[in-house]
Amino acid sequence: MSAFEGAFDPGRLVMVDIPGQSLDADTAAFLRAHKIRAVCLFRKNLGSEDEVSALVADLSAVLGPEALIGIDQEGGAVVRATFLPQPPSAMALGSAWRGDGDAQRAEGVGAAVARGLKSLGINWNFAPVLDVNNNPANPVIGERSFSSCPDEVTGLAQAWMRGSLAEGVACCVKHFPGHGDTHVDSHHALPTVDKSRAELDALELRPFKALAAQAPAMMTAHIVYPQIDAERPATLSPELLGGILRRDWGYDGVVITDALMMKAVAERFGYARSAVMAIEAGADMVLAQGSQAEQLVAINALREAFAGGRLTAAQGERANARLDRLARAHPAGARSDAAARAADHALMDQAWAAGLTALRGARPPRLSEPVRVIVQGDVPTDMVSEAGPKGRQAVALFDGFVDAQVLMVDDIATLDWASVPQDGRVNVLVSTRRARYGAAAQGWKPDLHIALWNPYQALDVAGPTLLSWGFAPGALAGVKAWLEGRAPATGRAPEGLA
Repeated sequence: MSAFEGAFDPGRLVMVDIPGQSLDADTAAFLRAHKIRAVCLFRKNLGSEDEVSALVADLSAVLGPEALIGIDQEGGAVVRATFLPQPPSAMALGSAWRGDGDAQRAEGVGAAVARGLKSLGINWNFAPVLDVNNNPANPVIGERSFSSCPDEVTGLAQAWMRGSLAEGVACCVKHFPGHGDTHVDSHHALPTVDKSRAELDALELRPFKALAAQAPAMMTAHIVYPQIDAERPATLSPELLGGILRRDWGYDGVVITDALMMKAVAERFGYARSAVMAIEAGADMVLAQGSQAEQLVAINALREAFAGGRLTAAQGERANARLDRLARAHPAGARSDAAARAADHALMDQAWAAGLTALRGARPPRLSEPVRVIVQGDVPTDMVSEAGPKGRQAVALFDGFVDAQVLMVDDIATLDWASVPQDGRVNVLVSTRRARYGAAAQGWKPDLHIALWNPYQALDVAGPTLLSWGFAPGALAGVKAWLEGRAPATGRAPEGLA
């Protein structure tokens, strides 16, 4: 008899993704056969609201009463269900933050996000982000972080999480022990943060430690912290998961890995090895995306590790019990509050508007002034964030101007400022992309720069700048109101941007 027969199947420790916008018979049979209880939904799975509700209901029936159905509904550009009220990015909330007494907005947003997910039957949200974005060159966190200050991250995330948990949706804070000070995106390569334990305690770890007792789940980072563990990223590190998180802090919530398919782990350790190493290190669940064959590699590797004794029955049962507890405390199943939906849309719009931030004396042109709008036409998704706004959406912000000329470019990074006419028009550069401009922006001198996504582009372009922290409908409505003189920009930028 294997270590898990009669108790639990290791498939219960694996979260998978699925193809399509409905549950096909083959996928349902795969989930049942391998006792899988956790599925993560991505943009590819989301059709209309009715279609998503039907998909989640079908999944719940197959996964069982302790189903965990997860999604990334952080806010800003990392929002999968775009038909729900779209929350502001974390840093948009941070820009309007004025201290611990000002928690109502963040708590309200967290609750509204949860109500939307709960209306679909989704019970696990991979948010909020606890990363402290103290590195302006960070390619993947940026405005997904509440702040460059760990105490502000803690206060805002605590409020956001309180709202979500009160509405019955489990949070999963991420990315332990901190992804804010990286120059590399772990989707594509393995980042390193070369800091001592004391340095990590002073910055990256502070929000995670402060909120550990309140966070029902944590997601790991695929990052090497060589002064703690020189060989393994945090996801696979007994020193970080089993040591700092479990032993030092006594954390007994669920620990789930970031996706094993990300190159930071997949190319160095592979699905089979990394799945086992993660549970061995102290994780409870591995996120194994990909084809059924790839998912099965992770499941079978765990089965073999339990059967062979590398992983003990006690380890598996402890992980399974934590996951059971999470699912029972936050049951899946649709519980809609239709009356709150309109109010939640309004709340999100107000929260976006409150974060609007003007730098270096930025003021809107007069509506009677001739303007030139310089913008990139299309920004595809990077598979982490949603696709950026279309150029035409940026152009529509200037509908109220008497004379608005458009200069649409294929790639804003190739813009030659010498080719931009200096003919008396107000030249307004509108950024719809996430990547920093870098050296490409040398010599750019717009009369007004509007960053609709990455606020750190303000460091690349000298001159008056408006930051919206994102491009959801509420953010664009706020920018349009500011341009037309109907609303102020009262937000404040984090340290390093102001």
